Amino acid sequence: MSLVVIGSVAFDALETPFGKTDKIIGGAATYISLSASYSLKPVKLVAVVGDDFPQADILLLQEHGVDTEGLQIKEGEKSFFWSGKYSTDLNSRETLTTELNVLADFDPIIPDSYQDCKYLMLGNLAPAVQRLVIQRLVNRPKLIVMDTMNFWMDVALEDLMATIEMVDVLSINDEEARQLSGEYSLVKAAKKIMGFGPKFLIIKKGEHGALLFHKNKIFFAPALPLEEVFDPTGAGDTFAGGFIGYLAATDDISFDNMKRAVIHGSAMASFCVEKFGTERLLNLTKEQLEAREKQFADLVEVIPATSAQPA
Repeated sequence: MSLVVIGSVAFDALETPFGKTDKIIGGAATYISLSASYSLKPVKLVAVVGDDFPQADILLLQEHGVDTEGLQIKEGEKSFFWSGKYSTDLNSRETLTTELNVLADFDPIIPDSYQDCKYLMLGNLAPAVQRLVIQRLVNRPKLIVMDTMNFWMDVALEDLMATIEMVDVLSINDEEARQLSGEYSLVKAAKKIMGFGPKFLIIKKGEHGALLFHKNKIFFAPALPLEEVFDPTGAGDTFAGGFIGYLAATDDISFDNMKRAVIHGSAMASFCVEKFGTERLLNLTKEQLEAREKQFADLVEVIPATSAQPA
């Protein structure tokens, strides 16, 4: 089933307690597309970069099964750039530089070859731009997943709410869920947010895993305890890419299959944080993916105490 991803393709410069990088490839759509490409190909990309973006990085995306027909290259302009520094525990970060550049007036163009889209992933962008993509598709996709952040809750709440109303799955973190709903309890927050329109809600809790909500059903996936965590940049987008990539590949949007998609997305995100930027998302093997997913399954596999036989 065809998958379209919209979001930023950008440059990042990162600093963590374990080292720092110069400009490297980043952006929400980059992480989402690379992650999703392990489930199906091609992943159809809608994004914009300046003419400073290296052709080698575009080829890298293409080699991983990303269709770049929808990637606009603006002559004489610069690509979006973000730099940040993470705290010692990697749970908080300081933004050092944000240069919107071509992203400031991004007008998403949907190629004709993308119009058969059955699955749509809206990476974090201005909600008005996300909504434009939905409106420019001739037919509504079978499933629309949307990621957003607290910045848009602060500066474009009306636009954000109008876009949330149009999607099937909303993916946000726990802080954002509390801000959007005005509820501290994540269960209460989820019920309120699903009342805004989405049928499903994912609440990401960073190193504490992720929650999936649908009606009165709740599924929790833990995060995998890792020996080495270098850089959490892009982990949430990698999760989202793994999640929707799995759903598009299996073409099954039942709650049970979404639980499997959450585990797959969590496994992909666990690879992402092991190296800087997208490095760990390149050239993973099927065996590595299967082994990592089994580790997640082992974390939660247990026989209920009331059903266990006495020794």
